[in-house]
Amino acid sequence: MNIQWYPGHMTKTRRQIEADLGQVDMVAEIVDARIPISSRNPDIDAIVGAKPRLVVLNRADQADPAGNRFWTKAFQDQGFAVLETDSKTGKGVSRFSEVSRVLLKEQIQRWQAKGQVGRPIRAMVVGVPNVGKSTFINQVAHRKSAKAGDRPGVTRGKQWVTVDSGLALLDTPGILWPKFEDERVGMHLAYTGAVKDDIMDVETLACRLMDDLAARYPQALAERYKVDIPPREAEQDAVAYGYALLEQAAGKRGFRISGGDVDTERMARILLDEFRGGKLGRFTLELPEGEGQ
Repeated sequence: MNIQWYPGHMTKTRRQIEADLGQVDMVAEIVDARIPISSRNPDIDAIVGAKPRLVVLNRADQADPAGNRFWTKAFQDQGFAVLETDSKTGKGVSRFSEVSRVLLKEQIQRWQAKGQVGRPIRAMVVGVPNVGKSTFINQVAHRKSAKAGDRPGVTRGKQWVTVDSGLALLDTPGILWPKFEDERVGMHLAYTGAVKDDIMDVETLACRLMDDLAARYPQALAERYKVDIPPREAEQDAVAYGYALLEQAAGKRGFRISGGDVDTERMARILLDEFRGGKLGRFTLELPEGEGQ
């Protein structure tokens, strides 16, 4: 599978980010705490360069707490500041200004030495589509300044958002990259809704998610859908294995179509909705190298 999804406005966004970097003091990169590798644009490191960076582990409330700890340390080891947030409820967001000031401590001291006391921090906010970037900005600003939506591609143009006299945010449209070389990256983004559902077959996507959850969090899957989870044989196809679990779950829920067959498509949509909404539990599908699966 090769997912490719690179609308023209994203090429424009990359150029825009590069052009605007000179206007900001730091970059706040929003990632999905459940998939911190897949939800990062690998081009961002090259684009941002040495500009001070704050990585916001958003949707941390939906991620495995142990996974959050692993990722906080991993990003800090790279020299980034880290903030765990839940943009929908606003949890953790109030610490954004504080963490930003710690990150820019030396820069702020240089401003003060030049007599620039009270100079506001200007932060660029970047992230792939649908990681909660606009919702995060709205929570920081305590108002609906940035457009937010549950589908990718809502934010199209850059917007300056003044939080207070000491902080201003530059919102940018979500940016992906031309092609996902690793199939798992495309899958993980599709699981969380960062790419549109019509990119691939919903049932196939749900089968792959079933397979991933069965490998990492079998107890949560069994408890939610009352399914038996047999071990997957090494040679067994992931989609076939996941489909068997999907059939089981559909049967347990009583989802049927005319003729009496189980309605796996309905179950597939339910699975994806419940995963994205956090109803299944707290999952981290990717860990830093050397930290378990």
